[in-house]
Amino acid sequence: MVSSRTEVSRLRSLLRLLALFAVVLGVQAGPVQSAHAATPFKVLAFYNGNFDAAHISFDHEANTWFPQAGAQNGFTYTSTTDWNQLTPANLANYQVVMFLDDYPHTRAQQSAFQTYVTNGGGFIGFHVSAYNDDTSDWPWYHNTFLGTGTFRSNSWGPTAETLKIEDPAHAATAGLPATITSSVSEWYSWQNDLRQNPDIDILASMAPSTFPIGTDPNQTWYSGYYPIVWTNHSYRMVYNNFGHNAMDYSTNTTLSSTFASAQQNQLLMQEIKWAANQSGPVTPPDTPTGPIHGYGGKCVDVAGANAANGTAVQLYDCNGTNAQSWTVGTSTLTALGKCMDVTGGGTANGTKVQLYDCNGTGSQVWRPGANGSLLNPQSGKCLDATGPSSANGTRLQIWSCTGAANQNWTLPS
Repeated sequence: MVSSRTEVSRLRSLLRLLALFAVVLGVQAGPVQSAHAATPFKVLAFYNGNFDAAHISFDHEANTWFPQAGAQNGFTYTSTTDWNQLTPANLANYQVVMFLDDYPHTRAQQSAFQTYVTNGGGFIGFHVSAYNDDTSDWPWYHNTFLGTGTFRSNSWGPTAETLKIEDPAHAATAGLPATITSSVSEWYSWQNDLRQNPDIDILASMAPSTFPIGTDPNQTWYSGYYPIVWTNHSYRMVYNNFGHNAMDYSTNTTLSSTFASAQQNQLLMQEIKWAANQSGPVTPPDTPTGPIHGYGGKCVDVAGANAANGTAVQLYDCNGTNAQSWTVGTSTLTALGKCMDVTGGGTANGTKVQLYDCNGTGSQVWRPGANGSLLNPQSGKCLDATGPSSANGTRLQIWSCTGAANQNWTLPS
């Protein structure tokens, strides 16, 4: 029991000293590079979702992917088509604002957003959020904030490309290699040369090795300098040129995923963390690796442990080899450095599954479905053991989802 004021004073001094010592230790140790240890923050995304099936597809995908990514990386995600929520009072509740497929057009919305970012609020923009053919619509946004001026041209059709990391010292690009593979997108170019703007820091551009860009000879880029990701030194913002999925417009079928590239996803998560004023790079979420168990207790196996493109993916006795070690990404399954792929991007029942170079197309996107199934959204079909059979060497294919045992898969966790 403390029996005097002097002893109380000494005790308080000791506690202050211990607290100071703990703080010093924390500073010396540095921040823990874990998404879960970061301060939670809130993201608010605006979109229209009513123009161009490719943009609508991206909106839907973003509104599914970001809440899941947020749960792994320490933020909550809210999306809305009500642009009138761009008010000072509402924006004060969020650390990051996203524009998925447009930008604000009323004076009140524009004023609220400009005040928000001028006062340090974070921003992440995608693809169409910079598109315009008349900068008089909002000169500050297009000329000062983004630096683009007007839209100049686009590549076509949508393609995955090699991006060169231009500023490896930025928190958004921390830990990335010199070049990364993008997901599939249509790509925009702009009136202004961003390299001539001292306020702009280009984080990634098209790598010279990636040309030609596009599949339509009349809309293919054969050379030039094309910024893809950049920030403005005066604001806590990042703009991303990507955000346009490949589509079969005749059937409104999505053929690619904006979130199919693990490297691009890492860049995106680190952009968001930086925009939220969270120091240090984001630790990518855990990617479980191990066997995929399927029909008859067998494992999903790469035939002959052969990493060549086109190698069959089959059922085989579980044996713990690398041919049965699958890494579960956000939307991909990889083994031996290649992706599980629907042959030829097919959508018909019976189309076989193979191993192939990861390319960000919809033929390599797999998502958990009902009854333990694995759905390929591009085809709308499920991963299926042919037959059904569980014999060694049974090929895997896509088939209409039935909920049957030969479509039930247990992923590593």
